[in-house]
Amino acid sequence: MTNIRRHFGDSNIVFTSHITCQRRPILLEHGDLLITILSQYEHSLIAWVILPDHFHCIIEGHGNNLSNLFRRIKLSFSAHYRKRIDHSFGRAWQYRFWDHIIRNQDDLNNHIDYIHYNPVKHGYSRSPFEWAFSSIHKYYQQGYYQRDWGTRTPIDIIGDYGE
Repeated sequence: MTNIRRHFGDSNIVFTSHITCQRRPILLEHGDLLITILSQYEHSLIAWVILPDHFHCIIEGHGNNLSNLFRRIKLSFSAHYRKRIDHSFGRAWQYRFWDHIIRNQDDLNNHIDYIHYNPVKHGYSRSPFEWAFSSIHKYYQQGYYQRDWGTRTPIDIIGDYGE
């Protein structure tokens, strides 16, 4: 197995993608578990979206080792998930995750838009605002998006986002 080196500094902001094991679509039915776990890190979360078989988030590192942080998040989700479905073993997540250190404000804005548009991109909703498992609702309340954003014309966000 390759030894991936991740370079997280004290104040890095990082976009991450996490995929369920074998892309099983378990996250919508059990998204409440993931939201509860992620809410413990609300002070660090900048944006997030949960889809059936993966989730994306942007998080500020605050000097934490994000590999260890996401290991704890995924282990906690897996334990609660297995308990809920009455299984004593089994993986919920693929090993590893995609990460991208945010470089500047434009890069951050593009990744936030990508996260919020992701349910539309995958065909799960016609509007980003129809999707419950997303931080777009907080951004709308704070005035960052208009209600018709992502509905009139497709949003074309170019880049590699780890899906």
